[in-house]
Amino acid sequence: MSPTSALTQERIDQLIDDHFRYEATDDVDAVVASLTPDAAHHVVPSPVGPIRGRDAARAFYRRLFDALAGEQVTPVRRLYGPDFVVDEVLWQGRVIDGSIFLCDGRTGSVTFRMLHVFEFEGDLIRSEQVWCDLAAIQAQLGVGTRDKVAA
Repeated sequence: MSPTSALTQERIDQLIDDHFRYEATDDVDAVVASLTPDAAHHVVPSPVGPIRGRDAARAFYRRLFDALAGEQVTPVRRLYGPDFVVDEVLWQGRVIDGSIFLCDGRTGSVTFRMLHVFEFEGDLIRSEQVWCDLAAIQAQLGVGTRDKVAA
């Protein structure tokens, strides 16, 4: 039996929406409690790389919440598979510490797409993979642009 087969689509939506609400309110304890004790978590890009377990997730989310100030998340679509959910959103807010996106020393307002892939074990998230549109983030933070040189 697949991990999501015992969950209804409505229950999955509630679990994901609760998880996102905890993230939006910087509630580290609630975010971590929404994960299984050995949950796999991977944000691409991330200077941390893939992590496993609640302690590692707690450290990551503390860093993330210090680095970002979200203003709005707009759902794009959610796709349901036999043992996974794919969630696409448009994230808008401020990058306070660009190192979280491998953009050291950069700050600024950004809007970018995020793609999440969730797997569940009961009512908990056992795996969360997140892909961020790094090219959009870098462009908005001015990474890769050349300073104009006066002739």
